[in-house]
Amino acid sequence: MSELVETLAARLRLLEDREAIRDLIASYGPLADAGEAQALAALWAKDGIYEVVGFAQAQGHAAIAALIEGDTHRALMADGCAHLLGPVAVEIDGDRATARGHSVVFRHGPEGFAPYRVAANRWTLRRSADGWQVVHRRNALLDGSEAARILLAPNQPAS
Repeated sequence: MSELVETLAARLRLLEDREAIRDLIASYGPLADAGEAQALAALWAKDGIYEVVGFAQAQGHAAIAALIEGDTHRALMADGCAHLLGPVAVEIDGDRATARGHSVVFRHGPEGFAPYRVAANRWTLRRSADGWQVVHRRNALLDGSEAARILLAPNQPAS
């Protein structure tokens, strides 16, 4: 009976971890759209990296918050925008995890909302005393480049 309880506890923890990771990623969009730069940056580990291929790379809470407080993002918010993420595929290995998925940013214009940015994302996360945190998010436009396709490919087993 104790083996069954241990198996069920392990399965439950895996489900709870996946849900926590998906919830963390889902919270990014509303925080970005509300301009909550500090709360958004707090999704990352203190030394975490947010990399937007071809645009910017920020490391640490202050630099990540600065992306949200910067002119490009403020202009998006002034026009009206919506950051949509997911669903994501999550792979967990102990206290480390990877999530892969899409993001779409819609921008409001004279004709209504239109896609502004469609990208592939790979999130690397780790469990800390405070829960799951982003170590690295890499985001690349789905413009036909290999860089974006690589982000969506599942992890390959070690050879």
